[in-house]
Amino acid sequence: MNKDLTVGKPETVLWQFCLPLFGSIIFQQLYNIADSLVAGRFIGENALAAVGNSYEITLIFLAFAFGCNIGCSVVVSRYFGAKQYSEMKSTVSTAILSSGILCVILMVFGILSCGFLLEKIHTPPEVFADSKLYLDIYIWSLPFVFFYNISTGIFSALGDSKTPFIFLVISSCTNILMDIWFVAGFHMGVAGVACATFICQGISCVLALIIVMKRLHGIHTPKPYQKFSVPLFRQIALIAIPIIFQQSFISVGNIIIQGVINSFGSGVMAGYSAAVKLNNLVITSFTTLGNGISNYTAQNLGAGKKERIKEGFRAGVKMVWFLSLPFFAVYFFFGKNLLLLFLNEPTETAMQTGQMFLRILSPFYFVVSVKLVADGILRGASLMKQFMIATFTDLILRVTLAILLSRTSFGATGIWCAWPIGWTIATILSLLFYQKGLGTKK
Repeated sequence: MNKDLTVGKPETVLWQFCLPLFGSIIFQQLYNIADSLVAGRFIGENALAAVGNSYEITLIFLAFAFGCNIGCSVVVSRYFGAKQYSEMKSTVSTAILSSGILCVILMVFGILSCGFLLEKIHTPPEVFADSKLYLDIYIWSLPFVFFYNISTGIFSALGDSKTPFIFLVISSCTNILMDIWFVAGFHMGVAGVACATFICQGISCVLALIIVMKRLHGIHTPKPYQKFSVPLFRQIALIAIPIIFQQSFISVGNIIIQGVINSFGSGVMAGYSAAVKLNNLVITSFTTLGNGISNYTAQNLGAGKKERIKEGFRAGVKMVWFLSLPFFAVYFFFGKNLLLLFLNEPTETAMQTGQMFLRILSPFYFVVSVKLVADGILRGASLMKQFMIATFTDLILRVTLAILLSRTSFGATGIWCAWPIGWTIATILSLLFYQKGLGTKK
């Protein structure tokens, strides 16, 4: 059901809208967690390391899909808030066509370059073949990834966060069962993990596209709309391109960090692979809530209700802190138990690596969550320059410090210390940009 985010008490509206988004990302992350869990438990530590190693490269492709999602979602939100439905439908059509072309380009790039990228991040010989196999299968699922992201962005723009949640509950649970079936039943190894994800993503994508098109068909437009509009493409691109650059550079930064981690051997790789999945569950959850706040901001700006945005920020901070507390407590005090879900007969190095990573990062969830709320408002208000500065500051600090600190007596632990430093400084910048931008933007 479509929902107008410009009416009602902001805190209540955001909780009702964002909680299904939070649930959706939990189940979305089950895709990756299930892959690692099944690989580690049913195949072995090297398979877990291979899936985790490949994951950093898949984030490059996800960066483009995520940028298309946000670019489409913010522009559609504005027109939906302003009740300009012809422009809204034209935005959707333009986004789908342009994203399809981009997807084909990326598939060609992926087919030709994945082996090269694996070599550049110093993938150990014992995990190279499985990493390459996983990526080869993943590349063919890119159309599903792109069009599913576009669909969920449209649902969010229309104020509907429940429909994507239902899709993800079904597809994620199915993915777990198929992972186990293909790996434990058919003994397909890493290929089984990748194929299970491919199939479930495909089913989710097709169903999401069918329903979103029916939803849009039910919205009356007073005049025919353009199937492709250059001015609307520019609007989408002005938001999507900075997001793509941001996410791509984060992915490149993570690949550089992965290369540093790989130099410490497969034990550290496996421990990091397990722990970073748990960390990504938290960060992606906060990012998704930030996306919901972007939709809230864009709808209210479209409706000329700028005063509601400050209330939305305060409500968003309460929300992410409420969620940060249990994540911190569980990861800090019970991280070992969670890591054992991924690692079957783990080495001491793998367990120590994973526990140290979680204990260093989890207290700072209260900090980075505020940044991601402020970033959501910056994106929704199209303050992309400020958003990029804060994000790149975080990335540059994390990559630089990870390289430098790993060469000291801290060793691999020095890599994990880079995260809190980058998060803290970038959070300060995002808050300053939010306060200044909200007061000056017309």
